[in-house]
Amino acid sequence: MHGGIGRSINHVEQIENLQRPITMEAGSIVLMDLLWSDPTENDSVEGLRPNARGPGLVTFGPDRVMEFCNNNDLQLIVRAHECVMDGFERFAQGHLITLFSATNYCGTANNAGAILVLGRDLVVVPKLIHPLPPAMSSPEASSERHIEDTWMQV
Repeated sequence: MHGGIGRSINHVEQIENLQRPITMEAGSIVLMDLLWSDPTENDSVEGLRPNARGPGLVTFGPDRVMEFCNNNDLQLIVRAHECVMDGFERFAQGHLITLFSATNYCGTANNAGAILVLGRDLVVVPKLIHPLPPAMSSPEASSERHIEDTWMQV
């Protein structure tokens, strides 16, 4: 999912039942939560809280994640929507992972990106994508070779 489960999403069927094509004019609370909700700042902050992203938006605690996983017989939720410095971040004792694949977001964040690989027995293994170092100023530096040497070192 993109954002999260927010206050309104309790069952996967609520997401599956969204009328497609989806338009923002529909403005349903399920759609708003799916797109714009975020986990709370850490596992010790439970429940729902106002979200600094804007009015009417919420953050959700690890209790909401566990409830959603239990209601839907899931072990893991993967979401995006937030730049995290290591490319991925675990929440709710590992039952929710924020995954962000863009390195050096907006050219200023200097964050790593990450992908998730499903290993044996469906074990989730994150692989980091490191940001490129700043370009060298000397004319002798070959930026094409530099990119080939540094992309996706894990």
